[in-house]
Amino acid sequence: MRLPNVSELVSDGLLDRAAASDADTPAISRLEFLPGWLVYGPVIAQWVALGLWHRDLSLPTAANPLISTGGLCGERKSQILGLAGPAARQWVAPWTTLVTGQDDFARASCAMMDSGLALPVVVKPDIGCNGTGVRLVRDLATLAEALAAFPRGVTLVLQAFIDLPGEAGIFYIRHPDEAAGRVTSLTLKRPPSVVGDGVSTLRALIDADPRHRRLIDLYGARLGARHGEIPAAGARVPLVFAGNHCKGSIFTNGAAEITAALTARMDAIAKDIPQFHFGRFDVRFGSLAALRRGEDFSIIEINGVGSEATHIWDPATRLGAIWADQLRHYGAAWAIAAALRKEGARPSGLRAMWRDWRAQIRLMASYPVND
Repeated sequence: MRLPNVSELVSDGLLDRAAASDADTPAISRLEFLPGWLVYGPVIAQWVALGLWHRDLSLPTAANPLISTGGLCGERKSQILGLAGPAARQWVAPWTTLVTGQDDFARASCAMMDSGLALPVVVKPDIGCNGTGVRLVRDLATLAEALAAFPRGVTLVLQAFIDLPGEAGIFYIRHPDEAAGRVTSLTLKRPPSVVGDGVSTLRALIDADPRHRRLIDLYGARLGARHGEIPAAGARVPLVFAGNHCKGSIFTNGAAEITAALTARMDAIAKDIPQFHFGRFDVRFGSLAALRRGEDFSIIEINGVGSEATHIWDPATRLGAIWADQLRHYGAAWAIAAALRKEGARPSGLRAMWRDWRAQIRLMASYPVND
């Protein structure tokens, strides 16, 4: 069992020779799965200190004034995607929404037809985070099953599956006083997988990998009865679809791929989203060469103040760099929100933050296991 090696990634077009050396980083480190209190302790301390200084602990929610809580928590994916103007919309994967209830399958089929969507699609909750409940649907039977797995009255996003080999998170920041924004972080994501040898079971292949076996609880819930399956020799079996670190995906710092062309493209897209100043664009892309040129990618999600610069989860990142980059990014959200408050933007307030966070947690607990 092994993860894709550098030569395979190069041949797949996801890396080129200039970036290949970065892929030699081990897939696991003692820092990659640090406890949350250690990773986010300095962020919380910064939040409290700046909240007291600015006399509003909810101030960062004003960084993206047209998004509920600025995208900190409880925001709807459809609300953010719906803000995209005509120029930005060209880069967003087509999508529609559905509220679960009666005749879900028939209504979903009509909604997809009206939006020009065809299978495969990605079904994901409108309110949620970290890939919770995200399902990849390739056929009609799986669509009916996925819709039925959610509780009634929940809004879902049905989005075209972008069948491109690469996935990345691109972080964007623009202060209100700046003429142009900046790409401050780029993370390359790849799903964990095992390669069959024709003898070992899926569970044995997972247990043989030092990273995968630490995440067996995550993978096990999804794989279910497939644990005893014996993949054919050479067959690659993905362990997760959702491109989130907390769901087991592997993240690599792609800062070397940030170019002036990519920055200009993301700036133009972000400026066509009214009053969007701080957040992360999750994209699927064809090749790193095209991504550097700001071409051949589709946006699958836009995240606001609650998003993070996910390059920190590269196994090679040191703890000090994790803290420094977190503080730098969230510090920018405070500075942006403070400037916008002077222009009339209003933070959500602690009560609304607490309400939306609690509502999000309750909803996420009711979602099915992600793919």
